Amino acid sequence: MSISRYELVFTDVTGATQDVVVVERTLYKGSGGHPVYTDPTGIIRAEISDRGEVRVMPSGGHQDPAHAVRARALPEDDTEDGTGGDAEGPAGSGRAAPSA
Repeated sequence: MSISRYELVFTDVTGATQDVVVVERTLYKGSGGHPVYTDPTGIIRAEISDRGEVRVMPSGGHQDPAHAVRARALPEDDTEDGTGGDAEGPAGSGRAAPSA
């Protein structure tokens, strides 16, 4: 089974969490042959392997490569409209509810 959504956790060199972005699987594959995931804006694009290895892909000029990014699989949507209910918190927040 392939995972359709991940949280990408971007951290700085100190290890402090700076940002969390939810990405969804696209129909594309990256140069490593793994699925490409993107955020709703299309700015954040990443190839994620079946072992959770993340390679952030540039989507435009003047982007600095991310140094430390982790991928956390999110549960599949279970609502008809595909929003996932409360799984992502407030609309557009990009933050997932804590997992048990």
